[in-house]
Amino acid sequence: MKTTSLDELTDKYIGKKGTPKRDSFENELRLDLLGEAIKQARKERNLTQEQLGKLIGVQKAQISKIENSLTDARFETILKVFKALNAKINFNIELLDQKVNIA
Repeated sequence: MKTTSLDELTDKYIGKKGTPKRDSFENELRLDLLGEAIKQARKERNLTQEQLGKLIGVQKAQISKIENSLTDARFETILKVFKALNAKINFNIELLDQKVNIA
């Protein structure tokens, strides 16, 4: 029986790394993970979506959309959510091998 790695399957069905389709897929996956992290932290602090929304000044529906990755929430809103949850935030930024031309 031949085994296939997740990377091999993703390359085959989604596309190779660096292709637009693969980049889009990986960005959506990251948003899903972010939403799940927010949901888990909220539950660990025994907060409802409504309570968290009130802490940062948004409706319950907005928290639900963020947790379920149904919206492209503003970066500022995501930061407010993590601050209200008293969560430490780390960002990893990877610069792509592209030249930036400044006129």
